[in-house]
Amino acid sequence: MALFHIEYSSEVLGQYRQVVVLYPDYDQVSPEERDDTDIPVLYLLHGMGGNQNSWTSRTNLERLVRKTNLIIIMPNSDNAWYTDTQYGAPYYTAICQELPKVMKRFFPNMTTKREKTFIAGLSMGGYGAFKLAMLSNQFAFAGSFSGALSMDTSLRTNTDNDIKYWAGLFGSDEAFDGSENNLVNAAKKADGKTQWYAWCGYEDFLYPANEKAIASFRELGLDIDYRNDHGTHDWYYWERQVEVFLEMLPINYVKEERLS
Repeated sequence: MALFHIEYSSEVLGQYRQVVVLYPDYDQVSPEERDDTDIPVLYLLHGMGGNQNSWTSRTNLERLVRKTNLIIIMPNSDNAWYTDTQYGAPYYTAICQELPKVMKRFFPNMTTKREKTFIAGLSMGGYGAFKLAMLSNQFAFAGSFSGALSMDTSLRTNTDNDIKYWAGLFGSDEAFDGSENNLVNAAKKADGKTQWYAWCGYEDFLYPANEKAIASFRELGLDIDYRNDHGTHDWYYWERQVEVFLEMLPINYVKEERLS
């Protein structure tokens, strides 16, 4: 895969932003895919404390997709939860609406079709992936790995960040509960055309939040492939899960040869 580190001007955020992109190498994909002008794309989101480099620095992602005709775009949401914040930084709009247009200018062969556009993320990024997919209805598949899918008051106060931090993102607890930042409310906007996948380990501190959220989503009619196994909140499991997700996608995912 070709690896791009791009700095671009975001009109929405009023600042230069960074994004990492994996782009399929001409000589690594199959001959029939080399002239593809409609390459599928996966937006892969980082977790809290991470950035655009997290997936490539902490996993073997580049190796896993080496021979696969897929563009992977990894943006940076800082610690803003892929949200149009109360302090005036519209990260949701910048990543969900502006970034695809910016990337299309850089990579004209990138698809604009929903059926070939996917999103996934870990922890905070799992929350972001589901929120972007629910509210925009522009993704065919959405995946959450150890996602913070239920952001109730106890979860928000059990972090190292104080009340001012969360209020700066979402406003008051009451405002959050009634807004589309609450994924239960966002799920009501989903049009039924996205396929959903979520995984969380039994030992993960977000396991109860996942159990609660998935039950609520299913009550609203979302058909979610929800899986569990033993696992903590750790990159070892997220690397395994991104491969599971890749195998689900309607792409020609070429797995590396493994003899043992």
